[in-house]
Amino acid sequence: MRRAASAAHAPASLGLLAVLAGALIGAALLAGALRSASPALAAHHARHTRHVHRAPHAHPSGAPEEYGCPILPSRDPLNQEIASAPVSPRSAEYIASISATAHLHPDFGTPPSYGIPYTVVGPAQKKVPIKFTEFGEESDPGPYPVPPKAPVEGGGRTGSGDRHVLVVQEGTCILYELYQAKKAGRGWHAGSGAVFNLRSEALRPEGWTSADAAGLPIFPLLVRYPEVAAGAIDHALRVTVPHTQRGYIHPATHFASSATNAALPPMGLRLRLKASYSLARFHGESLVILQALKRYGLIVADNGSPWFITGAPNPAWNDEDLEQIKRVPGSEFEAVETGAIIH
Repeated sequence: MRRAASAAHAPASLGLLAVLAGALIGAALLAGALRSASPALAAHHARHTRHVHRAPHAHPSGAPEEYGCPILPSRDPLNQEIASAPVSPRSAEYIASISATAHLHPDFGTPPSYGIPYTVVGPAQKKVPIKFTEFGEESDPGPYPVPPKAPVEGGGRTGSGDRHVLVVQEGTCILYELYQAKKAGRGWHAGSGAVFNLRSEALRPEGWTSADAAGLPIFPLLVRYPEVAAGAIDHALRVTVPHTQRGYIHPATHFASSATNAALPPMGLRLRLKASYSLARFHGESLVILQALKRYGLIVADNGSPWFITGAPNPAWNDEDLEQIKRVPGSEFEAVETGAIIH
């Protein structure tokens, strides 16, 4: 099994961005006023995000840590609990548009081609050229330290979904992510690419995509086996939904839709498993994941199948255990408010 192919990125045209520049800046400032975790607008132009992973654990301040680095600062929105966040007035509409009757689906497991893989390299890993084929104007330029045999989403098969490649560099704590990646000569071709400094909470530039449609980093939002095995997930999890509106909520910076229907979820929307939903019948890996969905929830990151939670493949996953997640219907979720929608 593999993740259903998600809709293609749809970055705003340069003409539209020019017309709406003033509105975007005003909306961004409003979002910053409403959400204390929002960084200053100037910080949105930072291109690098550091990351690393060893024995997973949480800092006293609450930030997850892997490979020797925080996976984003503790105050980053993706590491903020939303258990007490107010319910959105449009929650019922959002849930209905995603599907109240469809169930959660763990989009990862033991098969290496199921989920979004990542690779970890050392600080001496050679950087190679990256040629962008679709969204170069919204991509961080290469070179990137991508190994020749870096795992590609879908097992590297042609036409197998979004073909993400994620590289975490130890020592430097930099995260490199590619969309529609293909090995080419001594380097790689990719539809788009993003470089994140995960010791920083800086966002992508307004209106920019990343290797993901919402302009978010992918690696920090994956369900990863080491942290589940350690007993807790301390961050939001990536989810796909069938349709989104032409808008986003920080820390997302990009929309991938032309729809103006306000009942559709925006990119960056946070979805929380209801406190009233009993977890008494769940156990093992699934219980750890569902507990995280009550505390940190899901974040809308791309268009795709409803309620598909993205994780990284690992031979240690218990696929039978993960089947429990499929019992949870969309009706047991609610959308919460974490900031203003930027159109």
